[in-house]
Parts: sequence; structure tokens; C-alpha cells
Amino acid sequence: MSRVLAVTLALAGCAWAQDPRQIIIEVQKRQHSDSQRYEGTLEVIGGGNKVATKSWIFQRMGSFGNSKSVLRFTAPADVKGVALLIVNHPDRASDQWMWTPSIGRDRRIALQDRSTRFFGTDFSFEDLEERDVDQFDFKLLADEGVAWKIESKPRKKSQYAYSYFWIKKDNYTFVKVEAYDSKGLVRVIDYKDYKQSAGIWTAHTTEVFDMRRNSRTILKYGKLEYNLPFKDDEFTLQALRRGL
Repeated sequence: MSRVLAVTLALAGCAWAQDPRQIIIEVQKRQHSDSQRYEGTLEVIGGGNKVATKSWIFQRMGSFGNSKSVLRFTAPADVKGVALLIVNHPDRASDQWMWTPSIGRDRRIALQDRSTRFFGTDFSFEDLEERDVDQFDFKLLADEGVAWKIESKPRKKSQYAYSYFWIKKDNYTFVKVEAYDSKGLVRVIDYKDYKQSAGIWTAHTTEVFDMRRNSRTILKYGKLEYNLPFKDDEFTLQALRRGL
């Protein structure tokens, strides 16, 4: 390789790295899997440092932003069996249905309700969906040495006016997200304890801070698996009602 060509390629790589949309595409590319399953333990810490512990099982299949997932609580007893079906779309907000076994019915989560808390956690319904890169506009705000700081603005309806992402340069993983609405900071999400599972760098701890309620939820991932042989009929309303 000639010195001129080497310098040209290096400059091209540098230019690519400064394109925020391409950075996010690379994040999604490196996190790609055909399916995922984990068992989550959540600590919800509210006022007076009161702690409520919950557990859920999460399963998903499909490509990022065009996937289906089911999240089902397994403990404590008062929420056991409550489940959420999310059908993500590449060109619009997800469709979501929640099943509540105590009343034996499901309900569709309306778009105007996506900003509400999901069953006592500090995740909103919108936080649990996936949105494709083409549903946002991105701007590179800063190169902070080990990480890029990127602004993201949704093109579709969202509870958030904009968000800030911090992306590690060495492995293209999220470090932190700050999400804002028109009144200010709403949530801060920290991603910790990264480990490789099936060659994918995955945070095994996620902390969500609700700045308005002064509460936080710590989610720890256990028994994480990728590329399991799920079937489409495991991600339907019928399956949600059957408890599969």
C-alpha cells in the first residue's frame, strides 16, 4: 500500500467516525442478533430509599427496530404474569399490548400513554421499544477522548424532545443517555458491567434515574443468551394470554 493511499484511507476512516449517524449504525450493527433472552432482576428505589424488588423474563426476535419482544414479570406475586408485547416497526412507533392476568384481559397501550411508568419501574413504555436509526436526526456534539457525545432528535412522536448519547469509541457501546422533554431533563440511563456474550458487548447492569420523581431502577441481567430458535407464534397476543 502506498503512503498516499494509506493516508487517504486513514482520513476517510476519521471522517466516517465523525458522522454521528454512521456511529449509531455501527452500534446497532455490533449489537445485532437474531434473538435474545435474559432474566432480569430489578430494584426500584423510591423516596426514603425504600426498595421494591421485581423480576421479569425478556425475549425478543428480529432485527433492530423491526423486532418483536415479550416482557413478563415473574415476581413478586402481585405482578407475576403481567406481560408486555412490543411489536417494533422501522418507520413508526411500536405497537404495544399489556396483559394483566388478575383481570384476564389485555389492553393496547395508546401513544399518548407511552410516557407513563411501566408497572412501578422507572422505565416508561416508550423506553422499552426499539426505534430504527432512520427515525432520528443526529448531531455530533463533542469528541470526549474515549467517547463521542451525540444529540438525537426524534422525527416521530415521542415524549422526548431530544436525548444525549455517550458512545464508547473502542467497542461502540452506550455509556449513558440523558433524555429531555420541553421542560428539561427527564431520565438518565447508565450502562455498566459490560461483558461479551456470543461475541456481543452487553451491559449487564442498567440504571434508570427518573429526575422528576427522584427515584431509580437498577436492572441486572442474568442467564443472557443470544440467537435462540424462537418462533413467530411466541410473540402474539394469543401467546401473551397463554403465559408462554
